[in-house]
Amino acid sequence: MEDFSPLVSAKWLYQHLNDKNLVILDASMKKSIITNQPTNLNEPTIPHSLYFDFEDVFVDKKSTLPHMMPSPVDFENEVQKLGINSDSLIIVYDRVGTYSSPRAWWMFRSMGHQNVFVLDGGLPAWLAENYSTEPISLNKLQNGNFKAQQKNSFFCDVLQVENNLKNPMSIIVDARSERRFKGLDPEPRSGLRRGHIPKSINIPFGEIQLNGKMKNADEIKFVFNQKMPSNSKKIIFSCGSGVTACILALGATIAKIEDISVYDGSWSEWGLPSDRKIEI
Repeated sequence: MEDFSPLVSAKWLYQHLNDKNLVILDASMKKSIITNQPTNLNEPTIPHSLYFDFEDVFVDKKSTLPHMMPSPVDFENEVQKLGINSDSLIIVYDRVGTYSSPRAWWMFRSMGHQNVFVLDGGLPAWLAENYSTEPISLNKLQNGNFKAQQKNSFFCDVLQVENNLKNPMSIIVDARSERRFKGLDPEPRSGLRRGHIPKSINIPFGEIQLNGKMKNADEIKFVFNQKMPSNSKKIIFSCGSGVTACILALGATIAKIEDISVYDGSWSEWGLPSDRKIEI
């Protein structure tokens, strides 16, 4: 890909649109916090796109929490239904910019698929180049041979977060807005407390983006270095429900920052009424 980055540009995708092993996935959420409007999946989008639904399909359906990772078996079965193979080159995007697509990218990487990339700027970047669009593909596909090989380090659970709070070289980084982090604004999901995980720091995901695209490696490093203690070795990214935390994971990958993980339950779990401590 482009300089071995986890990103591709709209121009690159246009030039490779008909490559044999290419799979294009629309990972748009049905409603985003950014637009606060429902997503119309019937509107034309990037040609050959398939819908990657991590809200209702690629999700742990037994969990009461939103967006939780499914089991490797369930993930593998649903990916195969999209006709995806182990050698597929996967490009994920969303209709907002670079918002929910990093979640899909991180999910595939956590299941051992390295040949997956994010379209920087998403559909808006594609439209800005005046490239053609078409309705999303709803055709039933022949099953692919994708195999999930789960990498446990990509996601962590609440017990791992609690244990890492005792480690002085571990840091929790929250991607939510500053006002939500400080408990000044209510959470969009009802029933959650306000505030943040103790000892965590706040890097709103927009601080490593510009006009819906990711900033470059040096700019992202500057943001992280400004906010994080210099002795941080292990970084756990959190947010509202494990989606925008993946934007920070994408940024860290661009900046070649290692030993990172995403707290899958995020504030949707930690913020529930419980004896878990919070700070405001």
